[in-house]
Amino acid sequence: MFENLTDRLSKTLKAVTGQAKLTEDNIKGTLREVRMALLEADVALPVVKAFIERVKERAVGQEVSKSLSPGQVFVKIVQQELEAVMGAANEELNLAAQPPAVIMMAGLQGAGKTTSVAKLSRFLRERKKKKVLVVSADVYRPAAIKQLETLAGEVEVDFFPSTVEQKPVDIVNAAINHAKVKHFDVLIVDTAGRLHVDSDMMDEIKDLHAAIKPVETLFVVDAMTGQDAANTAKAFNDVLPLTGVVLTKTDGDARGGAALSVRHITGKPIKFLGVGEKVDALEPFHPDRVASRILGMGDVLSLIEEVEQKVDKAKAEKLAKKVQKGKGFDLEDFRDQLQQMKNMGGMSSLMDKLPGMGQMGQMMQGGNMAGAEKNFMQMEAIINSMTPHERRRPDVISGSRKSVLLPVPVLRSRISTACLNSTSRCRK
Repeated sequence: MFENLTDRLSKTLKAVTGQAKLTEDNIKGTLREVRMALLEADVALPVVKAFIERVKERAVGQEVSKSLSPGQVFVKIVQQELEAVMGAANEELNLAAQPPAVIMMAGLQGAGKTTSVAKLSRFLRERKKKKVLVVSADVYRPAAIKQLETLAGEVEVDFFPSTVEQKPVDIVNAAINHAKVKHFDVLIVDTAGRLHVDSDMMDEIKDLHAAIKPVETLFVVDAMTGQDAANTAKAFNDVLPLTGVVLTKTDGDARGGAALSVRHITGKPIKFLGVGEKVDALEPFHPDRVASRILGMGDVLSLIEEVEQKVDKAKAEKLAKKVQKGKGFDLEDFRDQLQQMKNMGGMSSLMDKLPGMGQMGQMMQGGNMAGAEKNFMQMEAIINSMTPHERRRPDVISGSRKSVLLPVPVLRSRISTACLNSTSRCRK
C-alpha cells in the first residue's frame, strides 16, 4: 500500500530536506508537487486542499524559520499533517458493554465483510483473549451462511446457525440470547451487502441496527476504490451511526487514497486494515505508523509486533542454543527461516517496514522482487524434497541426487537446453 505515493513524496521532499533556508518560493514548488502526488494517489480534492493549506500555514510561520534545519522540520510538518488527516492515534474497539458486546459489519457487496468478520474474530480471540461468537444475517447471497461457518471453524470461534428463511432481526436476536446464556464476550454480526441507493435494503439494516443496538458498527470498504470508498462510507454514515471503518484489500492498493480520505470526509476513524487474504491478515490502523511508511521512514513498531505474534519463539530459542553450542546452521534451520519470513508477508512486507528500505523495496519490486520470492519458494521445495539426514548433512548429497532434487521448472529448462545443444533427436 502507498507505493506510488511514497515514491513521489520521497523524491519531492528530498529536494527540500537539505535547504538551509526555506522561502515561500521553494515551498510553493514543493507543495505543488505534494499536491500532485496526493491527487495521483486518488485522495479526495477537499482533503488535498485542507492538507496543503495546513502545511503551508505552518511552513511559512515561525515554526520553520527559527529552526537550524528548516528542510527537516518541513518534512516533520508533512508527517504530522498526514497523521492529522488520518486521525491522531489508533482508536480501539469499544467493548466496554454488558456482554455480549455486539459488533455489526456493514458495507457494499464484495467488499470483504464475511472474511473481515473471520479476521476480526481471530484478532479478538488471540490478542484480546475474548470468547467470540459469529452469526450471519445475510439471507440473500447464496452460501453466505456456509462461508461464515467454514471460516469460523478455521479461526476457531463459535458459529451460531441461521437459515435463509429467517428474518435478519430474528437471527440476530436469537444469537444475542444464545451469547448471553453461554457467556460470550463478543458477538459479531455479518450482514448482507447493499448499495446505499437501495432504499429497501438500507431501511432493513437501519431497522436491524435499531433492534440490536450494537456497541460498534463497522463499515467494511474496498481500499482499491480510492476516494469513492470515503464517499460511500459517508453515504452509509448518513443512514447508520457508524463507529469506524475497516479498509480491506490494502495489499493490492498502491495509491492509498482511501486511507487518506475516509477520516476527513466521514469523521469516522479507520480501525483496521485488511492486508491480505489469509485469516490473520488484519492490522489495527495506526495513523502515525502509516504516515511514517508513506514518507519512507519504515514502521519498526509494527514489525516488532508482527515478530512477537508470528515468530515461533520456541524454535528461535532452540536455534540460538544450537548455534551457541557450535552445531552450525543446517538446511532445516534455513527452511524454518524461509517459512517464518513467508508467514510475515514475505520479503517485500519486511522491507516496507524497515527504515530507509522502502525505496530499495520499490526498486526490487520494479525489477526482481517477484523473482526473489519465487526463488525462495523453489529453495523451500528443494529442501522439502530432501531426507532429514540430507537436510542436516548437505555435504552427503551426491551430484546425481542434486539433479533429482531440482524442481520441475528447472528440470524442464535444463532438458530444453540440452536438446538445443544436442545433435541427436530428443525424445519427449
